[in-house]
Amino acid sequence: MLGADEAGKGPALGPMVAAAVSAPEEAIPDGVDDSKRLPAERRERLDAALRKHPDVSVGVALVTPTRIDAPETDMNRLTAAGQAEALAQVADAGEEAVVDAGDVSETRFARRVREGVADADPGVDIAVRGEHGADESYPVVAAASIVAKVERDSRVAAIDEEYADYGGVGSGYPSDPATREFLREYVGATGDLPDCARRSWATCADVLAAAEQSALEEF
Repeated sequence: MLGADEAGKGPALGPMVAAAVSAPEEAIPDGVDDSKRLPAERRERLDAALRKHPDVSVGVALVTPTRIDAPETDMNRLTAAGQAEALAQVADAGEEAVVDAGDVSETRFARRVREGVADADPGVDIAVRGEHGADESYPVVAAASIVAKVERDSRVAAIDEEYADYGGVGSGYPSDPATREFLREYVGATGDLPDCARRSWATCADVLAAAEQSALEEF
């Protein structure tokens, strides 16, 4: 069976990462769970075990901030598209996937994922079942959630290193004071948002608007 999930849907910084795992049940290591329930060290060990197992295939797709900010789409569609792109890397025609539904309608989300796989890899038609909380019910989806989270964390670590002169970027989530402080400092120094920011997110737009207003008042 195949499983797919994503990480980084809500942050103001960095990409969303979707992952897909193809594996027989016996190849999935013990202890997999919804990635949010596991400490980072445990996630990294499980990710490494999955990637090195000869019977496990892993697909990863990045949804960049530029793509997220595009006015013609939304996060539900992008989540389905990301999962489809990841699944297309590991799926064979006729297989079945269970995906963590990123939409209030599980059936609509599953249909979008199935159509996305066919678009990404013409000729590959798979069955897709979408369920809310699938990463808590299916080990293969939990495995995908771990892969996605570890990849997302790696991307954020690279962003943090890139902007080390500003004291780091934090987790990237709007609720993180370190992330908000990074945005304020960067915009204050440059007059614009960094490339890693999701401009359409209220957190980023508000920081930029506040800086522009302050500049007008000083003028």
